[in-house]
Amino acid sequence: MHIVVIAWLYVALMMAVAEATNTTGTVLGAVFTFLLYGVAPVALVVYLMNSPARRRRNRERELAAQDAARRAAAESPVGGIDPDAGREPAADAVPAVGKKA
Repeated sequence: MHIVVIAWLYVALMMAVAEATNTTGTVLGAVFTFLLYGVAPVALVVYLMNSPARRRRNRERELAAQDAARRAAAESPVGGIDPDAGREPAADAVPAVGKKA
């Protein structure tokens, strides 16, 4: 894929050089030719072509984080999946409305 990117940018650069050296062309036109015919399409295509790899990398990262969390929960003596497995006392009791504790 790298050879296609290099070739596309080379062709766009040659188009920009032809634009700049033409008798009716301008340097500003050459810059816009290179940006709009070269850099923008190549950036879009490279971004789209890398999306499966990016998605796979994110999925692997999430699975590794979940696996690490499961291992940490299984190894820790305090805490776990069961409610109140942390052996913490309940919060302060709230008295009923109108009654004193």
